[in-house]
Amino acid sequence: MILEPLRLSPDHDIPAALLTELTALYASNREFHALSGDFPDPDAIRPEQVAAALADELAHPDAEVLLARSAGRLVGTAITLAHHPDPADPDPWIGLLMVDAEVQRQGHGKELASLVEDRFRAAGRTAVRLAVLDHNRRGLAFWTSLGYEVVARRPDRRLGRPCTILRKVLRTPRRAARVAVLDPDGSVFLFRYDNVEVGVHWALPGGGLEGEEGPREGALRELREETGWTDLEPGPLLCTWEHDFTHASIPVRQHEHIYVTHGPRREPTGPHLAAAHAEDGILTWRWWTRKELTEAPEPVWPPELARLLDELEQNGPTWSG
Repeated sequence: MILEPLRLSPDHDIPAALLTELTALYASNREFHALSGDFPDPDAIRPEQVAAALADELAHPDAEVLLARSAGRLVGTAITLAHHPDPADPDPWIGLLMVDAEVQRQGHGKELASLVEDRFRAAGRTAVRLAVLDHNRRGLAFWTSLGYEVVARRPDRRLGRPCTILRKVLRTPRRAARVAVLDPDGSVFLFRYDNVEVGVHWALPGGGLEGEEGPREGALRELREETGWTDLEPGPLLCTWEHDFTHASIPVRQHEHIYVTHGPRREPTGPHLAAAHAEDGILTWRWWTRKELTEAPEPVWPPELARLLDELEQNGPTWSG
């Protein structure tokens, strides 16, 4: 799918061929327009009505009309607003996202929404909002399936229609790697972290990858930086998993590779560890037995670490999530 802004002619009109495509797209969504009341007769939407509706949108200096094409065909459109008229609202908005009814349920809506989010993310925005008309159950189900959460209910500004307001945090993808270090008795070494978003939890040594660094290479570097142990190498892959948290004030969705290695039972050592731990929010560390892991009063990352380690010893690495 290619996403591009609507470009008007030198006379500030929509080119005739494009207006024909847009009219067909709008007309295919008869059910939505019957609900919204945006057009007098949803069974007879005319090109001049579509042109007028888009002109009204573009009259706002922060609005943008985006066209989505797949294999050259116009399959959808989105209207966005970079800044809401209410100065108390810091987020950009998706005013409309519409997919041609003939190609719905093929993933185009999800892909279009993702591309719109990527544009906001690239512009440095950290969240996005939208409004779903009451009684639009399909629309509400679609947006909540994409991670949007209900934050308010109020009438829309233009026509006073009752709406549900949804918001989604725009997380930045982040690659990371960690190492589960096991002592001769099978206990595993964990750090205790405090994160501004998820709070206190226990996790394995590791962190974000740098540049084009591979997971195994990054896991080794992070292990050495955080523990001072230079005599260990990452072994087999235990699992991969994804989770959300905030890193350096940025909401991220982190994809982690987790490896296993064996070493002596000891404490981290090195002249720079205190500063590194303070920067990463590391509070303390300890070795955990498998039984202690299953009874941990605070969250342990990855979840079910004891089970994963047991399964690795019995069957080899089979789990990812």
